[in-house]
Amino acid sequence: MKLLFDQGTPVPLRDHLPNHTVETAYEKGWSSLKNGDLLARAESDGFDALITTDQNLPYQQNLTGRKISVVVLLTTSWPRIKNHIALIVQAIDALQPGSYEEISFL
Repeated sequence: MKLLFDQGTPVPLRDHLPNHTVETAYEKGWSSLKNGDLLARAESDGFDALITTDQNLPYQQNLTGRKISVVVLLTTSWPRIKNHIALIVQAIDALQPGSYEEISFL
């Protein structure tokens, strides 16, 4: 699966997704794109999913009818995320085109 990490997604997570191709918005030169433009660009560039920490994204964007899946990590804290790698990998591996998932780190 081809994954795009949004600005707030901790890059070390990439090392725990060896079965996927991971690029960041920064690496693609897309760090200044707003969410709607970022989703459209990612979709047209063949990304399967956007991994983000932007909890407002589903309220700011209409995700209906999109091919790209969206995974929202409900924290930007790498130490907290690192303790739940298996949960994240499981959620990403189970994504269907156009699906939406929120992952909480209690």
